[in-house]
Amino acid sequence: MKTLLALVLTLGTLGAFAQNKPLPSVATTYTVDTTASSVAWIGKKVTGQHNGHLKIKSGNLVFAGDVLTGGEILVDMNSLTVEDITDTEASVKFVGHVKSDDFFATEKFPEAKILIKSSKKTTKGLEVKGDLTIKGITLPVNFLAQVKNAGNKAEGKATLIIDRTKYDLKYGSGKFFEGLGDKMIHDEFTLSVNIIATK
Repeated sequence: MKTLLALVLTLGTLGAFAQNKPLPSVATTYTVDTTASSVAWIGKKVTGQHNGHLKIKSGNLVFAGDVLTGGEILVDMNSLTVEDITDTEASVKFVGHVKSDDFFATEKFPEAKILIKSSKKTTKGLEVKGDLTIKGITLPVNFLAQVKNAGNKAEGKATLIIDRTKYDLKYGSGKFFEGLGDKMIHDEFTLSVNIIATK
């Protein structure tokens, strides 16, 4: 009798605990609107900087409640443009060089990818952990993102500062070449990602 009573009490306690335990949030996936989303880039050198855009090929964002839990963004590297060079011939020459094997080798590596693994809330936004793939090289990245999702729409903005030499982009780097003078290109470049996604 005592054993039966103890069993009933134990089951009752477990049942109460299960009722009080919050249910896990259901994952919701939003598909990236590639026409409304964009990636802007800035690269700096000793004598100034260049900037332009890249197009997003496809992507998705996965949420549990208002926390980003997964997703990926595929970037079309052949869509690269430069916007500060207004001379057509010089612009074409610059873009061709950046797409060449000296830099992104877009013929062999036509896509870059941001893979989102997890995030956590901070006072400054979501701290996102993931992987970044450029030229077939995948490395972990952490970055801060401003993200919100409501109803059928999700929006996200983030800035990534990337050391290009880690992705075999060594051309013009002072780490690997001496005597570059004012032809030296800074190792870090910036990607500003603006995402609009819908269910």
